[in-house]
Amino acid sequence: MSTLKIFGIRHHGPGSAQSLRNALATYSPDCILIEGPPEADALLTHVADAGMKPPIALLLYAKDTPKHASFYPFAAFSPEWQALQYGVEQNVKTQFMDLPVAFRFAADLAESAEEPAKTEEPSAEDVDPLAPTEAPVPTVRQDPLSWLAHAAGYTDGERWWEQLVEERGADEDVFAAIFEAMSALREVADADMPPEIWEQRREAYMRKTIRAARKQGFARIAVVCGAWHAPVLQLDSGNAPKIQDDNALLKGLPKAKVAATWIPWTTSRLSRASGYGAGINSPGWYSHLWRYQDSGNLTLASRWLTRVARLLRAEGLDASSAQVIDGVRLAQTLSAMRGRATIGIDALDEAAYAVFANGNPKVLQLISAKLTIGNRLGTVSSAVPTTPLQKDVAASQKRLRMQVSATHKELVLDLRKPNDLARSQLLHRLRLLNIHWGATQQSRGKGTFKETWMLGWQPEFEVQVIEAGRYGQTLAQASGAFVVEKSNAAQNLAELTALLDDTLLADLPDATELLVQRIRDRAAQDADVQHLMQALPSLAHVLRYGNVRTQHQADVAALETVVNGIFTRICIGLPNACRSIADDAAETLFLHLQQIHSAVKLLQNEQHLVQWLATLDQLCAIDSVHALLQGRATKILFDEAQRTSPEVAHQLGLALSDPEITRVTAWLDGFFKNSGILLMHDDVLFDVLDSWFETISEDKFQHALPLIRRTFSSFETGERHNIGRKASGQQRKTQQPKFELDPTRGQRVLDHIAVLLGQMPAATEVA
Repeated sequence: MSTLKIFGIRHHGPGSAQSLRNALATYSPDCILIEGPPEADALLTHVADAGMKPPIALLLYAKDTPKHASFYPFAAFSPEWQALQYGVEQNVKTQFMDLPVAFRFAADLAESAEEPAKTEEPSAEDVDPLAPTEAPVPTVRQDPLSWLAHAAGYTDGERWWEQLVEERGADEDVFAAIFEAMSALREVADADMPPEIWEQRREAYMRKTIRAARKQGFARIAVVCGAWHAPVLQLDSGNAPKIQDDNALLKGLPKAKVAATWIPWTTSRLSRASGYGAGINSPGWYSHLWRYQDSGNLTLASRWLTRVARLLRAEGLDASSAQVIDGVRLAQTLSAMRGRATIGIDALDEAAYAVFANGNPKVLQLISAKLTIGNRLGTVSSAVPTTPLQKDVAASQKRLRMQVSATHKELVLDLRKPNDLARSQLLHRLRLLNIHWGATQQSRGKGTFKETWMLGWQPEFEVQVIEAGRYGQTLAQASGAFVVEKSNAAQNLAELTALLDDTLLADLPDATELLVQRIRDRAAQDADVQHLMQALPSLAHVLRYGNVRTQHQADVAALETVVNGIFTRICIGLPNACRSIADDAAETLFLHLQQIHSAVKLLQNEQHLVQWLATLDQLCAIDSVHALLQGRATKILFDEAQRTSPEVAHQLGLALSDPEITRVTAWLDGFFKNSGILLMHDDVLFDVLDSWFETISEDKFQHALPLIRRTFSSFETGERHNIGRKASGQQRKTQQPKFELDPTRGQRVLDHIAVLLGQMPAATEVA
């Protein structure tokens, strides 16, 4: 008869991991069954590879729809990881025993295919705003640790478990105590309400796997599972479920095709704050405990506070060795006062708060984010099976010397250098596939050859890379195919031109050629002026900077004919498009007007500029054009020296004389928006506007005031202050004092300057 020993553990904890490692060595099993997905059994041979450095995770995904995926994270201090390593090192039969995820994926896929049922939300009238709202108390099944903690006089289940199990070090007897406690809790919970169906199926499959191991002849079977499941997996007890009952639970379940691989994980994703159901509060602290658990209490604390001091110094904050010593003493005293045999993270946090932070909570938040939780990214072995696209991305990262890290780091690229240009193209190709490893930042300084990124790799990017594998086996193939698919779905010309800009940045010549042809065809068919105006800025950007980013210039040059045609059609159709339109439509055209002007300036084509300014002149001359657009057209003409200050003042006066106050305020908004400096320095315009304010009736003033405020709110604070002082008469050019120059005194200065420059001073008498 084989013996069965069940080790109920918490999924991540250094004390549990060390206790389990010692217990396995004492028990010396010939078969180890671990709570985990059986589809990943083939990957267990890689556990002992040198490149496997936790935190890492098992990724399981549906082959047909990779977005349906599950992660199974492991840290170095995870009991399951230590059990896996023990099994591989000791050449012991080791396998996972949880319910295959293929069953759950099939159910999820079937559920997502159905129309979701609509639920009625309570109306505002049904909700009493004065009724007290209390957080629901978790049930025994939802949070068993909290119930045990409350029974022991603790308010926090996490802290109770941490002090009782994780910080006390290795103790093989702890598993018997956990089993007894969980048995009592399961008895209460199962009597109150039976487990939900998927929990029943999981536990049925685990029992089925244990029975199969016994049938295979293993004599000493070790089961490593979550503590909650331990009581119902003991087959030697008299109340174990029957085989036929377990088989009935599992019979007829549909299965999906599943693939599995190892991927890097981060310590921050092990934290409860990340939303991980089995998360812990302080994964960084647990890593520290695991690494130095045999070093002694004071050594553990002093090493931790030394890391705190090193972090603060790196952040530009003061942290001395004396403070480390004081912090260790304070943490030791706090632990002794609380009757604690070990120095825990709570005592160390309080010591750091008092000694290093001087009561500043932001310093403690920094320590928590960078150390207590951390954001270290693990690595996996290169021998782990991956998809062709994953291999290509990894090879490109290695070839271009781009370190994959979860910590956000700035990367500045000089696009004149081949390696930096290739890095940029890699990031843009990933971004086309919606894999945002990097986010573009505002570059400091001038020049089109500079590009700044903020990089930060996240574990879920691996799933997105796998999902993108359906487009191609290399990143260039996948991103190119994705562009083709997206261009087929594009609804208007603007979407195509924006996609072309991104495609050029990614250096995809075949996709670029296709896009140029489609833009040419769509532009010839699209008669909507707004669509043409939306498309032109992106095309202008491509024509202006395309030669900086790519070596394939034939397709970019072919766009020039398309741009010329689009621009001509905009100039012809714009006056009619601006006639008799609503305010919302005018606001939209206002933005397009500014974008087109910027595009014309970017193209640096004199003929385009002349044609554009003539079109704006037409807008100013047509009475039915919306006043907002007339005001902006006048402003652009003024900026381009096509209108003098007196001419603009005349047009302003005509606009202010309009009997309809809304047209007046719209014209003012169009002309002066974001241009407060004009009123500061142009006295002619200021006087015209000031006179209008003095003569306007009180009723019209009250009606215009909110609209005028909106225009003035676009001015800088300093501009508004200066305009106010100018209106009060404190800052007018006519009031500036006149100065008279004294030629004799001025000549003395010139003579001294001549001497300093090594020249002979003029023959002038110096008094």
